[in-house]
Amino acid sequence: MKEMEPYIEKAELLKALAHPTRLCIVHGLLESECNVNYIISCLELPQSTVSQQLGILRSKGIIEGRRKGTEVCYKVTNELAREIVRFLFFDQKQEEDS
Repeated sequence: MKEMEPYIEKAELLKALAHPTRLCIVHGLLESECNVNYIISCLELPQSTVSQQLGILRSKGIIEGRRKGTEVCYKVTNELAREIVRFLFFDQKQEEDS
């Protein structure tokens, strides 16, 4: 039987990205690193919801938070997640550039 670990890891990454809010957060973080308050204002969602989704993304190794004074700024650190989201929104990026 094939070694399933690589497939399990990729499936876990895809599951983490498969939620609309998490996908939106990762897509936004590709543009620039930002703090939770900025993410909340962009998504117009409660702080608890955004924090929960950020926690899931952190636990899957997709994003990392870096403390800047009293706030935490998030950025995408998983290169495969970065490539997947860029691929998903490739057409949108081309339209924006036109």
